Amino acid sequence: MTKVFIDGSERTTGLLIFERFEKRDDITLLKIDPEKRKDPEERKKLINQSDITFLCLPDDAARESVSLCENENTVILDTSTAHRTEKGWSYGFPELSPSHRKAIETGKRIAVPGCHASGFISLVYPLVAMGIIGKDLPLNCFSVTGYSGGGKKMIAQYEDENRDEELASPRQYGLTQKHKHLKEMQAVCSLQTPPIFAPIVSDYYSGMVVSVPLHQALLQKKLSLKELRQAFMQYYEGAKLIKVLSESEKSYLGSNNLSGYDGLQIELFGNDDRMMLTASFDNLGKGASGAAVQCMNIALGLDETTSLHI
Repeated sequence: MTKVFIDGSERTTGLLIFERFEKRDDITLLKIDPEKRKDPEERKKLINQSDITFLCLPDDAARESVSLCENENTVILDTSTAHRTEKGWSYGFPELSPSHRKAIETGKRIAVPGCHASGFISLVYPLVAMGIIGKDLPLNCFSVTGYSGGGKKMIAQYEDENRDEELASPRQYGLTQKHKHLKEMQAVCSLQTPPIFAPIVSDYYSGMVVSVPLHQALLQKKLSLKELRQAFMQYYEGAKLIKVLSESEKSYLGSNNLSGYDGLQIELFGNDDRMMLTASFDNLGKGASGAAVQCMNIALGLDETTSLHI
């Protein structure tokens, strides 16, 4: 029986990891007394008793929790931003390459990707890996997400019956181009410069679409839209949680279509000259809790989809 501790189990990501464990009989959850959830000694005890510890905490608290771990056999899965580009940490996106998957299988420190970053990296990493774009190509990215990505504070703000009228409209943020996901977006894809990133939060609970536009004239390999789509299909062939959809005649793409789903769907739109690459998924699924559980399953040698919503 695998002993699991969720440090930060009252936060949105922690609650949804717990929800995915409700029907599992291969896991024993180590629970902390609510009055001691910020007590370092109590957390230290449970972390070191566990086989798997999930960190669902702010960055500084996550770093503190890592420092409390003295059991060399405990696998830590950190859902915060703290360790996603840190040396010695595996990046928890197994579909990117066999080496990413192997690092999750064998690693004791696994950083779960950010939600916006997951969409961007799912589109851009293969482009770089296949030599379709150069690492020096400046990119743009926009992302539309539900308000649950902002955690309990933002959820309460949006669901308050006396909320500000502005919340009824989509709101762009990260206006200083210093969004916390930019560091991993650049580093994981080996880009020379971070993209111009325009995230937008909108008045619905969960789900997101991340979009990256491309000009064929700027590609290293001058592929047509059909050829580019085929390249993505081949790259993610066999992936259980990433699907590349065939040609579509959609006029609209809803950003809440995959709410409650733990996979990710890639679609390509446009024409041979100007292409729009899109990744649709749930910011709380493949963008957070679902990805964390997927990584745990891989680390334990289980089917990676165990207890996920697919």
